[in-house]
Amino acid sequence: MPQPRVSVLPAVLRLPALLLAALLAAAPASASGVAAGDLDQRIEAVLPAVTAWRRDFHQHPELGTLEVRTAAKVAAHLRGLGLEVREGLGITGVAGLLKGGRPGPRIALRADMDALPVTEATGLPFASRVRTTYRGQEVGVMHACGHDAHVAILMGVAEVLAGMRERLPGEVMFVFQPAEEGPPQPGQVVGAKAMLDEGLFADWTPEAVFGLHVWSALPAGRVGYRGGPTMASVDEWELRLRGRQTHGARPWDGVDPVTIAAQVQLALQAIVARQIDTVRSPVVLSTGQVQAGVRFNIIPDEAVMTGTLRAFDAEVRRDVIARMERTAKAIAEAAGGSAELTVNLNAPLTANAFERAQRGGAALRAALGEESVVEMPLLTIGEDFSQFSTVAPTFYWFVGSTAPGLDPRRAPMNHSPEFLLDEAALGVGLRSMLAVALEALHGEAVLRGR
Repeated sequence: MPQPRVSVLPAVLRLPALLLAALLAAAPASASGVAAGDLDQRIEAVLPAVTAWRRDFHQHPELGTLEVRTAAKVAAHLRGLGLEVREGLGITGVAGLLKGGRPGPRIALRADMDALPVTEATGLPFASRVRTTYRGQEVGVMHACGHDAHVAILMGVAEVLAGMRERLPGEVMFVFQPAEEGPPQPGQVVGAKAMLDEGLFADWTPEAVFGLHVWSALPAGRVGYRGGPTMASVDEWELRLRGRQTHGARPWDGVDPVTIAAQVQLALQAIVARQIDTVRSPVVLSTGQVQAGVRFNIIPDEAVMTGTLRAFDAEVRRDVIARMERTAKAIAEAAGGSAELTVNLNAPLTANAFERAQRGGAALRAALGEESVVEMPLLTIGEDFSQFSTVAPTFYWFVGSTAPGLDPRRAPMNHSPEFLLDEAALGVGLRSMLAVALEALHGEAVLRGR
């Protein structure tokens, strides 16, 4: 049975951390008020709680819009820190507002709370044994994407910043968001968009929104980011192929939607491989489900295909969807059937504002050291954090989560039942979020020692 590494601040990160604290202290008292070493002490003090929170959330995961227990614990913690707390945003979302003792910017920090319909296979002593029903199927529930770590990290950040509120310029909203992984049913408005639609920033507009994600493809101790487009848009599509039911022994008396589905599947891949310039703009078109029929000797009336489309360009996305519809209808009609395509945009393209990426990257390097910060490639995963870009500039980065001795290229990926987070990532995530937040509140003078 694997044992988690205890979350302590690695010695290699302490020197750069002291550098950041010293830079903060070097700023005028009116701009900083953070003494050298104070940040380290606060981080070390809260890390055991962050680790305990993460393990608790990991053992009690909840699917999107069902994060009732998680949200209650978050709200109680924020109230205990003396924050103004709102609950029930986007069904289970929580927001807490911290007002600093000095005038300054308004920023928002976000963590997602939901787990996945995955049966855990890590063997951890605090592994999830939760089971539920998801879209009609019995499933396990697991924090297979690390959102348990995100919630625990942001709770820790809130505690550290609340502890220095009298010296803190500006205001910070801590946003704990449900349903990042998508809606319980296709087409539902949930997650970041639901929170925004229900007035998350109606009376309080941030100047920037920040978020992070633990990432198995990076080793623990490393963080990564890129300016501009970072993660693809996410579409969930459904294709209904209608034929005419008949006996399996007499297919000529009906129209076989299963055969149509097989032909459509091959043709969809030809769209990406032969019709789209993927050198200029990457595209991924995948089928995740094909469902048809109830019995071995009956050709059914209908076959249903579902899948995902990922793109980095809005015009390319629209072009691929049009080609999907045209191709499916042509194949179905040629066989005497019909096709109906439905596409739901779960998340737009995630792009880091260049100015925020430049400032955030400088804060990460100051806090963690140059060698610990890498440039990320384009990622075809998606994130509804992108919805916050409709309100303010955003900056999003990745925190390595794979333990030393394991090749991150071969480690179980996020969403795997064997996804195993090295808890050293909690300390790195906590420090990185604090560094980015403090830089945003204090301004570039912090990093330049003015």
